[in-house]
This record gives sequence, structure tokens and C-alpha cells, in this order.
Amino acid sequence: KLTCQRLSELYGLDPSTPLFRVLRHLWQVDENGRPLLALLTALARDPLLRVTSTTILQMPNGEELMRQKLMNALRQSVEDRLNTGTLNTTVRNISSSWTQSGHLKGRVRKIRQKVKPTPIVTAYALLLAYILGARGGGLFNTLWAKVLDTPVEELISLAIEAKRLGFLDLSQAGGVIEVSFARMLTEDERQLIHGTD
Repeated sequence: KLTCQRLSELYGLDPSTPLFRVLRHLWQVDENGRPLLALLTALARDPLLRVTSTTILQMPNGEELMRQKLMNALRQSVEDRLNTGTLNTTVRNISSSWTQSGHLKGRVRKIRQKVKPTPIVTAYALLLAYILGARGGGLFNTLWAKVLDTPVEELISLAIEAKRLGFLDLSQAGGVIEVSFARMLTEDERQLIHGTD
């Protein structure tokens, strides 16, 4: 029960939390996207997982993950706040998270592979960037977009498909792209994020 409570607090598993409310909705409509939806949510809420993103995302496709790289990234972030045992457990759990998302494959030897986002996962990644203040074309150059292992042009195509499916609003003209999330966020949430939408 205590573990469930701690996980709920860490990952914001509360329907009154906008991120979780949106995740629950998307989870129901995008079964194929669930691994990436889960990872994006975890990255948004878990700073230790987020610290390892550069290590994973910079790996070429087919490269084996050297456990020490994750250990070094974490140690640089937490310095001496975690003992070696806790750090080892954290590395194991983080490796598992990246494997479950599809970025790594293999039980013992973790090999980097590219993921294939769905339009709905793309909309969610863009929403996370939007909540943190990114706008326009900048939405496609954030950590959240990079997690999708997809070139910007393809992400824009996926976002256009997400618009067609009713998950975001998007307009594009003269090299300028605008994306908004009136369909996913309430009016109060949009105002809370950055004044007005």
C-alpha cells in the first residue's frame, strides 16, 4: 500500500492532475502507444529517469548500452546522495523503463533500437513541451520530441494526423507552425500554463 502511495505521488496518478487526466484518456484510445505514453509521463515526473535521457537518446541504433554510462549520468546528477546499492538498483530500474518503452531491447545485453511513435503519442509529447513553455516549431525540438526518435518533418506529419484525429490544433503557413491544445486542456489549465492560449 505504501509503495502504491509513493508511486502515485511520484508519477502524479491523480485524475485532478492535468497530465494524468490526459494520459488516462490517451491510454484508452492508443493501445500501441502505451509504452511511449508511459515513458513520456515518467520522464515528466521522474528527474532521475530524465537525467539518463541524453545517454539513451544519443546512442546509435544497434549499440549496446554500457551500464556504466547510466551510472555516470546518475552519479553526476546526484553526486553522493545515493549509495552504491541504491544507485545500482536505480540503474536497473531505469534500464527496464527504457526497455519497456522500446528504446532498448534485450534482457541482459541492452541494445538501442528506434521507437515508432503514433500520432497520439506525438500529440502527448508536444503537449508536454507546450506545458513547459515551448511554442511553434520549438515544440518539435524538445526532449519530449527527441524521445520519439523521429525526424522533425515526420513528427510534423504525425502531428497533422493527430489534428485530423482531434487531439490538437495545428496550422502551418510560410514555414511557421502553430500548435495548441484546446482539445486536451481545459480553459483553466490553459490560462494557468501561460496566461491565455
